[in-house]
Amino acid sequence: MKKVVKFGGSSLASAGQIKKAVEIIRSDASRRYVIPSAPGKRYSDDVKVTDLLYQCYDEAAAGRDITARIDRIKKRYVEIIEGLELDLDLTEEFEVIRDYFMRQAGRDYAASRGEYLNGLILSAYTGFRFIDPAKVICFDESGNFDSERTHAILREYLKSIEYAVIPGFYGAMPDGSIKTFSRGGSDITGSIVARAVRADVYENWTDVSGVLVTDPHIVSNPEVIETITYRELRELSYMGAQVLHEDAIFPVRKEGIPINIRNTNRPEDPGTMIVESTCRQPKYVITGIAGKKGFCAINIEKDMMNSELGFGRRVLQVFEENGISFEHMPSGIDTLTVLVHQSEFMEKEQTVIAGLHRTVFPDMIDMEGDLALIAVVGRGMKAKKGTAGQLFSALSHARVNIKMIDQGSSELNIIVGVRNEDFEAAIRAIYDVFVNAEKGL
Repeated sequence: MKKVVKFGGSSLASAGQIKKAVEIIRSDASRRYVIPSAPGKRYSDDVKVTDLLYQCYDEAAAGRDITARIDRIKKRYVEIIEGLELDLDLTEEFEVIRDYFMRQAGRDYAASRGEYLNGLILSAYTGFRFIDPAKVICFDESGNFDSERTHAILREYLKSIEYAVIPGFYGAMPDGSIKTFSRGGSDITGSIVARAVRADVYENWTDVSGVLVTDPHIVSNPEVIETITYRELRELSYMGAQVLHEDAIFPVRKEGIPINIRNTNRPEDPGTMIVESTCRQPKYVITGIAGKKGFCAINIEKDMMNSELGFGRRVLQVFEENGISFEHMPSGIDTLTVLVHQSEFMEKEQTVIAGLHRTVFPDMIDMEGDLALIAVVGRGMKAKKGTAGQLFSALSHARVNIKMIDQGSSELNIIVGVRNEDFEAAIRAIYDVFVNAEKGL
């Protein structure tokens, strides 16, 4: 059995955290490929090493002395090395970093050094072989990740290596210069490695015990989702749930490899399994709740709209010509509503209205701003009668007025629009009826 394990910045922020991570690795011989992040925050007011590196590089690029900043970063790593009682000296590495900073090697190079140095430490502490991602993670000349070239190189490279540490977040351009992933970098590296070695599981270790049903800033101590499908996860992520970037999901999804989100500080917790499909029944009717504020609804009315060929296409063409993407487009017989991000729309609203009048000749256009969209997602909703009724009843009891309703044909999600000011109350009401009520609370 093969497992790829990725540890986030909070899991590797100090020697104590690294000891926990390595204990997890050593407790299961199938955990063979380790993807470390750079050291994160040790406490709430701390600064991530990646941010320190950015600050240091910007000072170097401005021609200022960076001795104090380099020393501060070095001190973080020395504390870790001493805490692990390692015989490891990174002095030469820091001299190289200083030289590259002064020669302005780029902010991508600067950011990557956090993972690189942490990888050297983990390699020394575990005895696993260190592999520099610059040798195996490829970007093309335009700076785009070269998936298939990387897969071929990495698969061949790891064929004869049983245990390895491969830092996350970066790779190299064709000329050898360092290039980082834009978002969720270490998660992406872990997924790429899992695909290359055909891992049985990709474990993503962080500071929470899995994917939560909803935002813990809105609902206190929300339940952990036991199993979630990629489709459900994509719906929740799109609506604002902070889980994994979709670029980190695609490589393993392509190979049918499950992802297990785990908690470094509570390794006994099973976490959340993210899978392609499952016959396992969800614990609750819904899987998760997520949402975003800041939308605007453009309501278009016209008699006999439904019989006018190409009406919807012409409406959307106006938005496209103004560089505005739409989120949802619920419609009736003589009405059509386009929901867009308010921040993108406001500067162009009058241009769009004029364009709609010239293009589709509506009877009336009105707009409503400061709306929030909430997605209620769950594979269990399809088999459960009255789900929508429960949802609307819960919002009614919470005195939340529903401004918009949209449900996909897959019956995987229901999206409701509410006022921004009702956003948190709506999520709490939905959680209460679908989770707390089922728990008997």
